[in-house]
Amino acid sequence: MSASRLAERTEARAETISGVWCPAITPVDDKLAPDVGRFVAHGRWLLEHGCHGLVVSGTTGEANSFSVEERIDLLEAALAAGLPRERILVGTGMCALTDSVRLTSHALSLGVAGVLMLPPFYYKGISDEALAASFDAVIQRVGSSDFKLFLYNFPKLTGVPITPGLIERLLETHPNTLAGVKDSSGDWQSTRTLTERFPELAIFPGAETLLLPALRIGGAGCISASCNVNPGAIRALYDAFQTGEDDLDQRQDNLTEVRKILELRPMIPVLKAVVAHGRGDFAWRRVRPPLMALSEVEAEALVAELASRGFRFGA
Repeated sequence: MSASRLAERTEARAETISGVWCPAITPVDDKLAPDVGRFVAHGRWLLEHGCHGLVVSGTTGEANSFSVEERIDLLEAALAAGLPRERILVGTGMCALTDSVRLTSHALSLGVAGVLMLPPFYYKGISDEALAASFDAVIQRVGSSDFKLFLYNFPKLTGVPITPGLIERLLETHPNTLAGVKDSSGDWQSTRTLTERFPELAIFPGAETLLLPALRIGGAGCISASCNVNPGAIRALYDAFQTGEDDLDQRQDNLTEVRKILELRPMIPVLKAVVAHGRGDFAWRRVRPPLMALSEVEAEALVAELASRGFRFGA
């Protein structure tokens, strides 16, 4: 991409969000309720170790295993404890329209940076027209278009893709609301298409494995689960790109190698196991059903494999 084209994109996105954002994992206590103290401590640690911002109640945070009330209570408690609202996106996409409206209205009333919204994902084979109507209904019922809406494309889990056609419809009807897309398709061609087709939007790949390729064509950064354990190295690549350093490909290869290890087992239990080991706090291994924590043997093997690749927690 030419320097002039990159400049145009930067100007178009001047008022939106970019960088390295972490969909924060949600610790649970011995009753499987959100553990606010550990969550806030983890959020502070992530920001201190390089994350530009946090996603609260995202997929990696086991959001769909928690009720609307639990999600509301967690956000309120996190902000009351001092996590900076201007550096928080909140996951608000639910199957039920009224739940999406309630979570979105609540988050916006607290002054967060924006919301990250899954499509209503229970019914499959939904047309772009129907999905656009659903997102429009949320915006209309929230009663304001003065907020940043990021669409969340994760077809592997939802079975309901966010397509370019849907994005075009929403840009026509809500150009000042639609701010970007988190593309967790894992498909470079998908991320590339969205980034090149919608220069006015912040397009984030959902994994750091695509961070450098995305940045090179004007992508916004990444919103990646791995930031929970590897925030410093991911941020370092982002910064190195901004300053034009010459070891970018090697940095990307190193990040990709770590991600490959993390993906060998179910991601959320893996991340919690790594955090538990890194902090010496094994309460972090708990997950909420239906997920299951890694066994001690699995956790030890994971930590050993990461160490063999030079991984350092948080570095």
